[in-house]
Amino acid sequence: MKHTFFRLVTSVALSAFAAACSHDEAVAPTPVATPTRDDNLAMGNPSGATANPANYSNYLLTKAQYTMSYHRDQGKPNWVSWHLSSAWLGNTARQDNFGTDNTLPSGWYRVSSSSYSGSGFDRGHNCPSADRTSSVADNSATFLMSNMMPQAPTSNQQTWAGLENYCRTLVAAGNELYIICGSYGKGGNGANGPATTIDEGHVTVPAYCWKVIVLVPVGTNDASRVTPTTRVIAINTPNTNSINPSWEIYRTTVDAIEKATGYDLLSEVPASIQSVIEAKVDTGPTN
Repeated sequence: MKHTFFRLVTSVALSAFAAACSHDEAVAPTPVATPTRDDNLAMGNPSGATANPANYSNYLLTKAQYTMSYHRDQGKPNWVSWHLSSAWLGNTARQDNFGTDNTLPSGWYRVSSSSYSGSGFDRGHNCPSADRTSSVADNSATFLMSNMMPQAPTSNQQTWAGLENYCRTLVAAGNELYIICGSYGKGGNGANGPATTIDEGHVTVPAYCWKVIVLVPVGTNDASRVTPTTRVIAINTPNTNSINPSWEIYRTTVDAIEKATGYDLLSEVPASIQSVIEAKVDTGPTN
C-alpha cells in the first residue's frame, strides 16, 4: 500500500512539473530582432532615377549612408532616401566638414562649401548629420554638398531640427524608420530676403521642403511589413524664415506630396496598402 501511495504521489508531482515546463515554454518571449543597416532605397526609387550622366536632372547617386536623385542644373538633390535604426547611431561627433562631392560625373558643376556664403540660406542637410553617428566616415558623408539644399535658417534650425530629433526618439523606442525628403519649386525667403538662386545661379533655392517617414518595428523584410495601420508622417513646409517652429502643423498626406512633385514615394509597398497609408494625415504624438 505504501509503495502504491508513493507511486501515486510521484506521478502527480511529475505531471505537475511537466505541465509547468510546458507552460513556461508556451510563454517564452519571442527574441527581439537586432537592429541592422538596411537598404536605404527599400521603399522604392521615387523618380526612377538612373546612374547615367545623360540623365542630368534625375541622376541616381548612391552612397553607403543614403541614396539620392541629384539635379545637376539645380545643384541640389530632388530627393534623398535613407534608413534609420540604432545600428546607424553612435557617439561620433558632428564633423562639420562641408565639402565638394567629387563622385559627381566629370564635367558637372560641383557645389562647394562656400557656395552658400552670404546667401541668407543654411546648408540644409537632407540626410541629417545626427542620423549618421556610428563612425567618422558615416558622419562626414552627410556633409557632402550634394546632400544640401538652400534652407531658410528658421526652417533648418528649428522646424526641421525638431522633427529630426523626434525621429531619433522613435528609434530609441525600438523602431526603424525609412525617410525620404527633398525640395521642389523655385524661390524661398531666407535671412536676407527672397531669392530664386544662389552661387551665381548654380544652386536653385526651393520654394518648399518636404519629408516622408515610414515607421516600423525593428525586423526584416521591411517593405513587406508595412500595413494599412503603419504610421506614416508626411510634412510639406514653405522655405521661408517666417515658418512656424512647430513641424506638426505642416503635416499633410503622401498623396499631396506626390501630386506636387510627380514622384511615386512608396512604390515597393503593395498598391492596396499605399492607397490607404498615403491618403492619411498623421495625427500621432509629436514628442
